[in-house]
Amino acid sequence: MSTTPGHHAPSPTGAPGGREWLTDCHCAEPVLHLLTEEGWSIVTDAGTNIHCTSPDGAVYVGFLPETMEAALYDTLWLVSVEDPHTGGRWTQKFTAGTPAQAVAGFVTALIATPTRACPVCR
Repeated sequence: MSTTPGHHAPSPTGAPGGREWLTDCHCAEPVLHLLTEEGWSIVTDAGTNIHCTSPDGAVYVGFLPETMEAALYDTLWLVSVEDPHTGGRWTQKFTAGTPAQAVAGFVTALIATPTRACPVCR
C-alpha cells in the first residue's frame, strides 16, 4: 500500500507506527501524583473537587467535576497562572474528554519553564 508524504499506512492500533495516543484516562491521579511530587498544596472540598496550588502561590490547578462550570461548559480541569509582579494572568481549561496524562504533560511544561521571559519577546 502506498502512502502520500506525511501520511502513514493504517496500523493495527489505529495510530501511525503502532503508537497508542492518549484518549481515555479521566481520573485525577496522573496530575495529583505530579503535583504531590513537586510539593504543591492539594485540598479536596466537600463536593469532591480538588484544588492545587503551587508552592509560590502563582499557579492553580483545579480538578472540578462537581462544579457548575463543569456541568454547563464541560470544564473538568482549570489551570490558572498569575504573575504576582505584573498582575498578568491567563487561564487554560480542559474538557472532561481530555486525558489526565495530557493535563499532566501541560502542567509539567509549566513547571519545567523556569522563567516567564520569552527569549523572542524580550
